Amino acid sequence: MDVFACNTEKGIASAMEIFDAHVHFSQIASFEDCAKRTSLVDYSGGGYIMETEANTVTGSVCMGLSERTPAGFPDPDAKTPMLADMAELLPPGMSLCLGVNPFTLDERSLSEMEELISFAGCVVGIKIYAGYYHFSVTDPVYAPVYGLAQRHDITVAIHTGDTYSGKGLLRYAHPLCLDELAVERPEMRIVACHMGVPWVFDACEVCAKNPNVYIDLSGLFVGDAEYIGRLASNPLILDRYRQALCFLDDYDKVLFGSDWPLAPMGAYIDFCKQLIPPEHHEKVFRRNALSVYRIKN
Repeated sequence: MDVFACNTEKGIASAMEIFDAHVHFSQIASFEDCAKRTSLVDYSGGGYIMETEANTVTGSVCMGLSERTPAGFPDPDAKTPMLADMAELLPPGMSLCLGVNPFTLDERSLSEMEELISFAGCVVGIKIYAGYYHFSVTDPVYAPVYGLAQRHDITVAIHTGDTYSGKGLLRYAHPLCLDELAVERPEMRIVACHMGVPWVFDACEVCAKNPNVYIDLSGLFVGDAEYIGRLASNPLILDRYRQALCFLDDYDKVLFGSDWPLAPMGAYIDFCKQLIPPEHHEKVFRRNALSVYRIKN
């Protein structure tokens, strides 16, 4: 087995200000193109470290993703588990959710996932790309993955809402799809990534109803700092997200995530700080992610 090397020196200090619960660190052509043309970030190991240091982001969760054919994501031939393949060694402080391609999920890949979870030291979750792959989150193909997550007490992050690829099917990514899964597996922690945008009220209802469901704030916008700043100053946009979070009324279940490199960290942090009441910043921007993903402080 080709063991994935992980940097286990997470460097998580008690004074950590921000923990980013949703980043990417994979050689995906669409991400590289977005970084170059849209978000205008340096999508490299050095660029990641530069942005984290500038914004006191001292830890993150990376969503494993890969493609065999350039610009092929969602690639039906991508190997499961999908990893973070921009570097052999993850940057300090970065943990990993193993990505699942249901087309290449088999006994061998499950065995490899279990070995990584048990021995790599940086695996804190599993990522399901609902909508990108045209399978319901309750499809039996995922049952062994959920069983694996529950045996090892790790979190399942699930894409919800709009897909970055036109190949996706939104009916598989609607946040209401998570309700049935949450009821079937009440002991399994589930993160609804992207707050189900644009169905943010639906995502917050699923989160409010089910004790085992959380949301992250990543991917609400894709763009550069100027674009995000302009949208963040629009009261119609801010009010919609604020109202959904007020409806949830439980900031213990909300995790900050930037979806880097689809947005620069600094501008996205500033936007999310406008959504969250200041008295809940410590929880949303750091503490909740450490708890949900079981990352030692």
